[in-house]
Amino acid sequence: MKRLLLLLFSCVLFLQPYCQAQPLTSEESPVTLSTATGDIKGRLLLPANATTCPVVLLIAGSGPTDMDGNNPMMKNNSLKFLAEGLAQKGIASLRFDKRGIAGSAAAGKEESKLRFEDYVNDVTGWIDFLAKDKRFTDITVAGHSEGSLIGMLACQSRPKVKSFISIAGAGSPAYEIIEKQVAAQMMPESIRKEVADINRSLRNGKEVAQVPAYLQALFRPSVQPYLISWYKYNPQTVIASLKMPVLILQGKNDIQVKEEDAMLLKKASPKAELVLIDKMNHVLKDCESTTPQQQMAVYNNPSLPVNAALMNATVRFVNNSK
Repeated sequence: MKRLLLLLFSCVLFLQPYCQAQPLTSEESPVTLSTATGDIKGRLLLPANATTCPVVLLIAGSGPTDMDGNNPMMKNNSLKFLAEGLAQKGIASLRFDKRGIAGSAAAGKEESKLRFEDYVNDVTGWIDFLAKDKRFTDITVAGHSEGSLIGMLACQSRPKVKSFISIAGAGSPAYEIIEKQVAAQMMPESIRKEVADINRSLRNGKEVAQVPAYLQALFRPSVQPYLISWYKYNPQTVIASLKMPVLILQGKNDIQVKEEDAMLLKKASPKAELVLIDKMNHVLKDCESTTPQQQMAVYNNPSLPVNAALMNATVRFVNNSK
């Protein structure tokens, strides 16, 4: 049961393939965002010979995911390939390691001091960084998975952002997702009730002192302040507040975030464009089925290109949104 709950927490924590074998005409350089707790490291990828161009700020998803879309257990290069594909189409990008992860490990806080807003503030810092660079004609923020909510929140306070892209973004608050995943794991009713009771306290801003050993992975005392800060935000409410063009991208073979999530976001933001992508899974690549075996093979394939429809929709939106 403990292993099952750890796996649960890690989840919360094609047309013709787009050819990564094409010669890359781009220039990449390291960039740094200084924060009170340390430096956030990123990579700025520019189309070769471009004097001015649009730029996309790419935000990785939950857990120990780095700027390329990889983590210590799985390497897929999804965000790296997305950035390279944008450069081939004349669009710059900036991607970065989240605080506490990979190149930005030194900027990490103690778990008990980390708040969801720390990630949002890092993104607003990167937006300000890009806004000062005269080479960029406009800024699009694109968040993947948990990065979708982080990106939405950052856009609320940065009117200089031209447009926003949600890629496999959750449509429900985090506490609802956790409770649904617990139910999907066929946990006993008693455990589901305990999870709901703890979540209710956290939603009200109250930490829970007594947590059963089998729920420590989810609700250990040091992570509760972070959960309280995270639970405050409903993606539907946040996306509805955005005053800019919005694109919602969702893969039909995603086993972590479902089409229903995309539909919830679309309902909350009726003017948003919704694109459901055949075969695409959570790491933005083609997967023929939703079986765990095939999904894991794709999750661990660092050479498989990202889905072509994803690339095409992103490029079109960045170039055409007003």
